[in-house]
Amino acid sequence: MTSDLVSPRKRDEKLPQLSPLTGPDGLLKLFTKNVLEAALNEEMTEHLGHEKNQAEPDRESTNVRNGTRSKTVISDAAGEVRVEVPRDRESTFEPQIVKKRQRRLADVDEIVLSLCAKGMTTGEISAHFSEIYGASVSKETISRITDKVVAEMQEWANRPLDAIYVAVFIDAIHVKVRDGHVANRPVYAATGVTVDGQKDVLGLWMGIGGEGAKFWMSVLVDLKNRGIRDVFFLVCDGLKGLPETVTNVCRKQLFRRASFT
Repeated sequence: MTSDLVSPRKRDEKLPQLSPLTGPDGLLKLFTKNVLEAALNEEMTEHLGHEKNQAEPDRESTNVRNGTRSKTVISDAAGEVRVEVPRDRESTFEPQIVKKRQRRLADVDEIVLSLCAKGMTTGEISAHFSEIYGASVSKETISRITDKVVAEMQEWANRPLDAIYVAVFIDAIHVKVRDGHVANRPVYAATGVTVDGQKDVLGLWMGIGGEGAKFWMSVLVDLKNRGIRDVFFLVCDGLKGLPETVTNVCRKQLFRRASFT
């Protein structure tokens, strides 16, 4: 998986070097933290048998949540990620998604990227977690983890955007998606440069490969519906169907001043 979202030969040297998904302040680090902590908290709920602050007063066990401990894990693209691991009073909780003494997370970058992309079904997301956990947690816990992650990612994916972007770069990252079988699928990332030079990941969309005009129209309509009105330059590299969509349809109907590069 490449961490370079914009092809070097397509960059304008006057624009900032874009690497918004990765690096010390990359969005992938935040996504990874959110996904892991959501999963860990649901694991704790299964371990204790009740939600946070929902313990029955007459239950037999006196074990309850007892704060968190910080732990730093490492992934290939996100780098070091600091997560808060929940603790229980009796210290019997054995986390599974981030095991005790585990530091490096294998394949977490691809998993997190696929979970965050629009177009993933709930079943596909659940299948990812089922493969991670195997039989170590219940189907009910996997369902709760899936619901929690989906809700958080939808909030990010549907947030309002600025009205004007100097440039929008679109590129593909290929990830493995698991739903009965493993298949390589592209995640398309749109990165905007604001009028004050700030970089912003506008969205992620799951494709199937070989997307055409219909798919790209849905992506551009999504960006428009979230507030974009003007894009000075739309930059991509070898994405089938996107140039034709921008040139023939979207430039006139969606964005007032978009031009394709």
